[in-house]
Amino acid sequence: MPNQSLKSPRKPRRRWLIALVVIVLLAAAGGLSAWIDSKATSAGDNASHSASRDSAGKSGNRPQPVQVLPAQQADLSVWLEAIGTVIPDRVVTVRARVDGVLQKVSFREGQRVKKGDLLAELDAQPFKIQLDQAQGQLARDQALLDNAQRDLARYKELWAKDATSRQQLDTQEALVRQYQGALLSDRAQVENARLQLSYTHILAPMDGQIGLRQMDVGNLVRANDALGLAVITQTRPANVLFAIPERHLSALRARQARQPLRVEAWDAGQRERLAVGRLLSLDNQIDVATGTIRLKAGFDNRDERLYANQFVNVRLLLEVRPQVLQVPANAIQRGARGAFVYRVAADGRVAVVPVTPDASEAGWTAIAGSDAIKVGDRLVIDGADRLRDGANARIVTPATGAEGKAHGNRGDKNKGEGKQAVK
Repeated sequence: MPNQSLKSPRKPRRRWLIALVVIVLLAAAGGLSAWIDSKATSAGDNASHSASRDSAGKSGNRPQPVQVLPAQQADLSVWLEAIGTVIPDRVVTVRARVDGVLQKVSFREGQRVKKGDLLAELDAQPFKIQLDQAQGQLARDQALLDNAQRDLARYKELWAKDATSRQQLDTQEALVRQYQGALLSDRAQVENARLQLSYTHILAPMDGQIGLRQMDVGNLVRANDALGLAVITQTRPANVLFAIPERHLSALRARQARQPLRVEAWDAGQRERLAVGRLLSLDNQIDVATGTIRLKAGFDNRDERLYANQFVNVRLLLEVRPQVLQVPANAIQRGARGAFVYRVAADGRVAVVPVTPDASEAGWTAIAGSDAIKVGDRLVIDGADRLRDGANARIVTPATGAEGKAHGNRGDKNKGEGKQAVK
């Protein structure tokens, strides 16, 4: 027992020493591994940087593939773009002119109607009764007038024979005039009753397209109903309201004084032309809140492609500039010093040429006041992100590329259907 009590404290010390040695060895092994990995990573990074520098040095002299289009000289149409709203020339709400029960609807919703077409019928029986009453009163007063006129004739004969007094003759004459006045009133009542009866037949007030029915058969129709029976819209011709910036006002008025200006209406995506018309009028004041002036254009709209309250893209032909130097719109680059293009010389050398873009149409942009660009200069339209001034370029022509698209846009321009660019 005494021996065991003396040896028991040594065992925990040995265990702690063994654990401490193990921890130290593990820490030393981890540090050595991390140091080896860092050395290997540093060596790999140095190798990759040197390889990238070698490849950059090699590619710096290599010609960069680009696509080009030559500058050209052609007529340029200057268009003004705007968003417009189609408004009909006339809109009429069809309402009843008398109160009555709706008995018949004679139109189909959305159909075209002509002026005078029967649209609906009201219950006419009460108005027929009123007409009969007015005609009966007219017949009664007509009979009284006839009798009074015969009595007047007899009184005149008696007066000639000095067989009656002057007072009786004057009284009879006044009675005849009274019946004559009553007869005029009765005739007016008859005409009014006929008119009220005719109002039970509701007719189209103009040509146009009728909208949705607002009331069903059997309902009581009143003359002061706000909605009415339906709405007729005159779709041919149609007008478009739009606004342009006030800076174009002087040029617009000057050119409108010489000839009517062409206006085109396009769909929302500007993919399809809906109608072609002309400028009708300008508003008499500028909107100070927006700095724009409102304009109205007129369209025949024979095919009714313009719909009331429809939003359309409006293109107004402001002028046609003859034989203007133009470059592809996608050749123009933007930088800190402004707009420029990359021009490729005959030896493949690239030069940066500053330009001042002007009006654009169908993928081509006019260059204002620049002698650095000549007709036929090859300008980069694709691959410009890899170029710099003085670099070498290799011109490629893909089967279907930007060149074909640009030529296609030019064809659209010649047809007068290119995109407008002056805003």
